[in-house]
Amino acid sequence: MMDELIAGFTSHLSEAMEVGKKAKFSNTDNSLMNVLVCGLGGSGIGGTIISQLVSDKCALPITINKDYKIPSFVNQDTLVICCSYSGNTEETLEMYQQAYDKGAEIAIITGGGKFGALAEKNDHNMIQIRGGLPPRAAFGLSFPQLFFVLNQYGLINDDFIGEVESAIKLMDAEEDFVQTEAMKIAKKLHKTFPIIYTEAPMEGVAVRFRQQIAENSKMLSSHHVIPEMNHNELVGWRTPNEDLSVVFFRSKDEYYRNTARIEKTKEVAGKYTDNVNEIYAKGEGRIQQALYLIHFGDWITYDLAELKQIDSVEVDVIEGLKGILAELK
Repeated sequence: MMDELIAGFTSHLSEAMEVGKKAKFSNTDNSLMNVLVCGLGGSGIGGTIISQLVSDKCALPITINKDYKIPSFVNQDTLVICCSYSGNTEETLEMYQQAYDKGAEIAIITGGGKFGALAEKNDHNMIQIRGGLPPRAAFGLSFPQLFFVLNQYGLINDDFIGEVESAIKLMDAEEDFVQTEAMKIAKKLHKTFPIIYTEAPMEGVAVRFRQQIAENSKMLSSHHVIPEMNHNELVGWRTPNEDLSVVFFRSKDEYYRNTARIEKTKEVAGKYTDNVNEIYAKGEGRIQQALYLIHFGDWITYDLAELKQIDSVEVDVIEGLKGILAELK
């Protein structure tokens, strides 16, 4: 099933674009000063990624919140975007209530559930997407809606539409290559502890990959970013360990000084493990490159599960935790 969902990534993106284009928001009387994106897990990672992709386009600061409590700066001049694919994420529902009590401008992205009902009851702007998938596999349906929400509020222009549509064409053209190369990388990561490195503007993509390794492949991994890791983690490479593997997410648009840093980091890590891998993003611009790397990474995590002969869909421990929390008052 997961392989079918990953293979359907571009069709999900296409569906999302059609949904987003039809969204019609009511105008707000609030003078927006900042943005807070609330969401967790597969629903929340989109906020991390979008904040980086639009950092040079959106004039307002965007903060990502993945907790029960919202920051004290939230007020009537804050746009709070609540993302919950199931519509029932308890942490996001608590954040919503706090934002609502503070009179914030609220927009909702959901597949239904309690958030669908709240949007209708309290007359919030909402983009509703098709439900029924594992949240992490619905990324293609939910993530583009963040662009549309920001656009509806006049915070970014609509250039993203062409960029996402170009990314869809790119990934469809590269699908055979991606699947072949993903399996090659998966075989090298199998039975190792992967360490993921990338440039800071692509940290959200690295986080997504780490999350997918955990959920799909049932493996632990770590991530860090250039240049920050050069000020601390680089010194940690001191002991040979062939149980470690390294994955660099690369881009032809890297800042030249970061390129030099990455090359030196490869040299240092390579002294202690031979398992150093690079994945270069294809596409023009950050949106295309991010989506390409996300899709590539998703295939790696599925292939890892296949190599381990485990179910990539199963997340019983998470469901067990939800059951415990449901019993709490």
